[in-house]
Amino acid sequence: MSDQPPHPARRAVGVLVKLALSVGLMAFVLRDTSLAALWQTLRRVQPIWVVAALAAHAVMMAVSVWRWDLLLRAQHIVVPARTLSESFWVASFFNNFLPSNIGGDVVRIADTSKSAGSKTLATTVVLVDRLLGLFALLTVGALGAMAARKWGVDVPGVWWLQVAAVAAAAVAVPVFVAPRLLGPLLKPLRALGHPWILDRATMLQDALGRFRARPSSVLGALAGALVVQVVIVLFYALAARSLAVPLPLFLAGVLVPVAMAVQMAPVSINGFGVREAVFSFFFVRFGLGVEAAVAVSLLGTGLVMLFSMGGGALFLLRRH
Repeated sequence: MSDQPPHPARRAVGVLVKLALSVGLMAFVLRDTSLAALWQTLRRVQPIWVVAALAAHAVMMAVSVWRWDLLLRAQHIVVPARTLSESFWVASFFNNFLPSNIGGDVVRIADTSKSAGSKTLATTVVLVDRLLGLFALLTVGALGAMAARKWGVDVPGVWWLQVAAVAAAAVAVPVFVAPRLLGPLLKPLRALGHPWILDRATMLQDALGRFRARPSSVLGALAGALVVQVVIVLFYALAARSLAVPLPLFLAGVLVPVAMAVQMAPVSINGFGVREAVFSFFFVRFGLGVEAAVAVSLLGTGLVMLFSMGGGALFLLRRH
């Protein structure tokens, strides 16, 4: 297998394909929508609720940094809180302004690999953090769907959130509880006999063993991940409130996790088009307009990008 990076032309084609899909999906969503009506909806924005939404986003970032620190300390890695906060902010900037969802993870790994003494260990911590976040996202979405059904709103197709959450737990729990179970899964890699692969496989098992020895850290990080997902739902509910869009919190608890899960697929530019399509799908079933769906999605995304620009400033200061 070649270690050479993708050819620039190939990367450019990939970006163009994603851009075309984003533009195509956005055009499809807006095909029967009046741009004037969309603009009028966006003009109704109320600053006080925008400030509340930004405050919720700040809380989300603070909790995210806390749970990252918790996982690092479970591996006996100590990094100053300020360093982690700055790294997470810079990572947020990369996630929002690069045509990829993994740029921010590269920043986080690079910023902690020295303290960890290994890029593999730093990567393992970020990967576990991501997996806990995914499980929390699926769980919040499943609970939101249950709440919506209780309130008489049956949203078709979201049952897969419940199935995915149960499946994720069924796979993750045994690995954390008994890291040795990972051995058979890594056996094909060990069979290659390459020293680098053997070393990384051993480090991965050792890292999972340390997580097993600190269950409170893993459970705390999971609780933090659940809080993060709830706050993200609240963030979009506040964004909707700022536009005078009557989006109940339990309905936001369905559509936001679904939108976040779907946009993880690397098929568009940072989820543009995909996110608006999911919002529109649910808003129509909630009895709200497509203009409102697109307006809430664009406002929420715009606020996140605005907030993350602080990370861009920190990145420039680093370079100087």
